[in-house]
Amino acid sequence: MNNDAIVRFAPSPTGGLHLGGVRTVLYNYLFAKQNQGTFILRIEDTDRNRYIAGAEEYIFDCLKWCGLQPDESVENPGAHGPYRQSERKEIYRQYAEQLVKSGHAYYAFDTPGELDTMREKLTTTENPTPQYDHSTRMHMRNSLVLPREETDRLLAENVPHVIRIKMPEQETITFTDLIRGEVHFDAAVSDDKVLLKGDGMPTYHLAVVVDDYLMKITHAFRGEEWLPSAPVHILLWRYLGWRDKMPKWAHFPLILGPEGKLSKRDGAKYGFPVYAMNWKDPETGILTEGFREKGFLPEAFLNLLALLGWNDGTDKEIFEKSS
Repeated sequence: MNNDAIVRFAPSPTGGLHLGGVRTVLYNYLFAKQNQGTFILRIEDTDRNRYIAGAEEYIFDCLKWCGLQPDESVENPGAHGPYRQSERKEIYRQYAEQLVKSGHAYYAFDTPGELDTMREKLTTTENPTPQYDHSTRMHMRNSLVLPREETDRLLAENVPHVIRIKMPEQETITFTDLIRGEVHFDAAVSDDKVLLKGDGMPTYHLAVVVDDYLMKITHAFRGEEWLPSAPVHILLWRYLGWRDKMPKWAHFPLILGPEGKLSKRDGAKYGFPVYAMNWKDPETGILTEGFREKGFLPEAFLNLLALLGWNDGTDKEIFEKSS
């Protein structure tokens, strides 16, 4: 038993709750209960361009129907709030500035036009999508290139800018995944991700590290689509001096449809729901039918998710949350 286990599910309020998301909730919920720990629901609403009104309420309604309610959330505050990233905005800047001061990040003042010019100039057959990375950053308008006085002037004048991580050119980054074992990455392959956007809001990369640290998350379960971002996150844990506090990670395999990664189009095409409950897109008016509306009992839906992607050799087909 690990009575100090703290896990989290951190959805973005940008639409309906995909069954892959509910599977992640289920594993977080069960892990917390098994270890007498704490399950936190954190709303990652830093991408205001994709924010959809009503999506947050939908997420809570879904989890209530499933019977997977968190121990702490916006609706049930506890010791680890606030639970919306938009309410934690000022927290992130101090850590971004700390990274700049330590030489692990830098201010970038490049305009959208300058970024487009860089990509057009450097696009080749071998490199069709040039990145802002170790091979290009010294040719851009950032604090690594500009004189200190010029950087200070631009900051004082509130010239639009972002803060980017400075990825190392030659380093192999390794971590142990609870599912995959030891995983290795070449840091040079990753671009210099934006950590703090021009509006002062953090990107996922900075926010997830800062929030997991401050909320004392011990285990982080997420989809394998986040594996390519792991080197950036590992470096941030190290650069911020928190490496020994980094949670143990488990990257779940994706739930696949007949033609690859499961999407809402699969549900319409093949007749099976993709969302836990009906979701009507407020912009398009398109209604996607959910498991609840198809007549599934929540216990049956959870049993389906529990059996997706694994088998320990047992013939048992029906599981309950309490078992």
